[in-house]
Amino acid sequence: MEVVKSTKAYTVFKKRNGRYGVKKTNGSWINGDEKVQILLKEGLIKVAEPKVEAPATDEESSSEENSQA
Repeated sequence: MEVVKSTKAYTVFKKRNGRYGVKKTNGSWINGDEKVQILLKEGLIKVAEPKVEAPATDEESSSEENSQA
């Protein structure tokens, strides 16, 4: 593993597979939302926004109703 950044609170590692690991100074690994927030703050990752489905138009909903009858 390669050390990417080291601070007083944690150390960020880059693994051989390209993913990141964050370790506290006491030796325990940081996981979950806390890890994501640290990596976002350091600019190492980007989080994708969930896609919002477009509401069905009147034509689409009326054709679905007709085909079910």
